[in-house]
Amino acid sequence: MEMSEALRCRSPSFSLFPRAPISSTEHPQNLMPISPKFSSNTRLSVTTAKKKSSIEGVSEELTAIASLNLDFAPSRRRVRSAFTEVHQQLDHFLFKAAPAGIKTEEWYERNSRGLEIFCKSWMPESGVPLKAALCFCHGYGSTCTFFFEGIAKRIAAFGYGVYAMDYPGFGLSDGLHGYIPDFDDLVNDVIEHYSKIKDRPEVSGLPRYIMGQSMGGAIALKVHLKEPNTWDGVILVAPMCKIAEGMLPPTAVLKVLSILSKVMPKAKLFPHKDISELTFREPRKRKVAGYNVISYDDPTRLKTGMELLSATQEIESQLHKSNAGFSSLIDSSWGSR
Repeated sequence: MEMSEALRCRSPSFSLFPRAPISSTEHPQNLMPISPKFSSNTRLSVTTAKKKSSIEGVSEELTAIASLNLDFAPSRRRVRSAFTEVHQQLDHFLFKAAPAGIKTEEWYERNSRGLEIFCKSWMPESGVPLKAALCFCHGYGSTCTFFFEGIAKRIAAFGYGVYAMDYPGFGLSDGLHGYIPDFDDLVNDVIEHYSKIKDRPEVSGLPRYIMGQSMGGAIALKVHLKEPNTWDGVILVAPMCKIAEGMLPPTAVLKVLSILSKVMPKAKLFPHKDISELTFREPRKRKVAGYNVISYDDPTRLKTGMELLSATQEIESQLHKSNAGFSSLIDSSWGSR
């Protein structure tokens, strides 16, 4: 099967206004000890840790655990561990119909910035030769697992080695939840990790592809622009390449947000609106997304919002420099993250 056939089943897309994205369904192994239109009267609000609304089929005890302050990795890891069994029982085809025999591995690596990064791989069952390596970049508010768990298994079943990581501040990796102080630092973290993956003996001499979904599409593009000769192709799923003018705050509001981002960068002050019905149009998919309990679904932090806007502007201005083979996928079944 070709890569395009393996990718027929694909997962959610981006918004500066989070909803509920995505987290793993496996037991950890080998572990080391943008959005709706604005008007000039857009309201700003500061949000702190909030109690999770009840999740269908989940006990009060688990709901209480899901309501922990997820600002830092230890809490997110505890919540993910507590929900492992729940995730394995979800009634969704990505979980129920995932191919059997796929070999998975989870581990943590400390990067050059001293941050502990969560990593995962999915490999074909024994005896199936590898065709290529696929390195995945997840979307904003998402993680490298949950919905992608089932997608990765399907891709691996066609003979691809699939590798993923959680960025600093997302999922199970170190860092303040949902905080991107410098988009280029995040891009460099991805380059650093996947450079190690490309040096692995099992993928030596094989084609290497980078795949990005939503904000991950922007990351994949910037990775390619920084090292254009090290990838055999770029796969984009609803990539965050440009934010439409109608989706941006008014110029006056944007200037205020820019100033505030320098004074209080971590504040959750970006204009916020629940767009869950746009992100997941089918009620059943919205329901399943609610079980992704370590996703970032608070209002966007000020500095994060400004970095995302800046990243899209830079990508738009530099995209003509790219000489990669691109495959761009748009699928409403994923959602907008």
